[in-house]
Amino acid sequence: MCVGMFMAILDIQIVATSLPAIRDALNISSDRMSWIQTSYLIAEVIAIPLTGLLSRALSGRGLFLGALTLFTLASIGCAFSPDFSTLIFFRILQGLAGGCLIPLVFSAVFLMFPSSQQGIATTLAGVLAVLAPTLGPTVGGYITQTFSWHWLFLINVLPGIASLAIAAILLPRAARDLQLLKRMDWLGLAALALGLAFLEIALKEAPERGWTSALILLLLATVGLSLSGFVKRSLRRDLPIADLRLFQDRNFAIACALSFIFGMGLFGSVYLMPVFLGLVRGHGPLDIGLVMLVTGVVQFLAAPVAVQLEQRLDARYLTAGGFICFAIGLGWSFDQNVATDFDEMFWPQVVRGAAIMFCLLPPTRIALGLLNDAKVPDGSALFNLMRNLGGAIGVALIDTVIWQRVETHSRTIGLKLVELDPEAAAFANMSIHEIPSIAFVPPESVVEMIRPEVERAGLTMAINEAWALVAALTALAVLLIPFVRRIERPW
Repeated sequence: MCVGMFMAILDIQIVATSLPAIRDALNISSDRMSWIQTSYLIAEVIAIPLTGLLSRALSGRGLFLGALTLFTLASIGCAFSPDFSTLIFFRILQGLAGGCLIPLVFSAVFLMFPSSQQGIATTLAGVLAVLAPTLGPTVGGYITQTFSWHWLFLINVLPGIASLAIAAILLPRAARDLQLLKRMDWLGLAALALGLAFLEIALKEAPERGWTSALILLLLATVGLSLSGFVKRSLRRDLPIADLRLFQDRNFAIACALSFIFGMGLFGSVYLMPVFLGLVRGHGPLDIGLVMLVTGVVQFLAAPVAVQLEQRLDARYLTAGGFICFAIGLGWSFDQNVATDFDEMFWPQVVRGAAIMFCLLPPTRIALGLLNDAKVPDGSALFNLMRNLGGAIGVALIDTVIWQRVETHSRTIGLKLVELDPEAAAFANMSIHEIPSIAFVPPESVVEMIRPEVERAGLTMAINEAWALVAALTALAVLLIPFVRRIERPW
């Protein structure tokens, strides 16, 4: 099951670094290229909250086998897509299947394992869940440079088949209730799908168009109406699409908020590093992945420590420590300059990698550890949905900060370089002697002559502000910890 979840999460990042190759191969216009990712993400966030209901109707085993089969077949379809429309169709199927696989794994931790083994099982699932975004750029860059873009999808086939065979043998059978599908709230499902889909589109377009543009305001108004209608229907029905009454439990509600904030930090950091390394440092996909690999390696090494501490210490203290360290690791990247590379990025990644498991493992127990078995699938779906939504909103906020501030910073640093400011020159990784003197060249001409360096420096300053924003938002999570009720251990 973990392999299936790992493939579903990896598929987002593994494709991200290779979008230009797919664009060129299928002759896709640049303005449509991002829909290869957006279509997957929209389908995924729609499928995640459905997992609880579908697992009761089909059983966890049946839903997992069905979703993994669909994901594997859709991967083959993506690999052999002859045009843009076909690729988008199969990406939507991939996203629907992947959205079911992720919460199913976390549900299985609390339904299939005794309490004494849940820490180890949660850690294994958590390591793979957060390792996938870190490894994605490395794997994607290597595949694209060594083979072809088709293998970005074909790489899922053999693990998918192997996982299907093993799961079919080992997963315990459970009762199904297909009558639940007939009683499904289809109008509520339509409202949920419309709201989440338009939210993803708004988050994608808002940084470029502006949050107050007519299109974005219309999309957000539709999101508000759709999701409020979904909430009202869910609270009134005996068989809701997602059991929103779980938010009445204080621990569950706080854990979901922590998951949301963690998603902002996790996906924000995974997004910011390639932006900096690619646009400022000029690295290719494989080199970017190798720099980012530090986080994954440290996270993997820290996982056994997290397991032992989680079994012995109060989840509240571990969560607080994890978010504090994660915020420090994010804030450490605030002082990057144009010359920053692997060496300067090493220790911030070490701190973030060591903290990640403590931001996921204890909050998962806080969210699901006290729920009865019947509520765990719905709880897992909502908990994982909040992390994905946090990531989407975090990336949108980062894009807004970067693209609204880069011009201002470029103008400011350009003026300082014209004045031969040594600190500005050092930040831009330039020598004063490289800058023409305004005694011989007009200031505006000087700026034009060094425009590439000015733009890289301005982009770096904007990225630094985005790092500071994400760090500050992550640190706010600590304020929620005192309101969590202590979870008594059953052993």
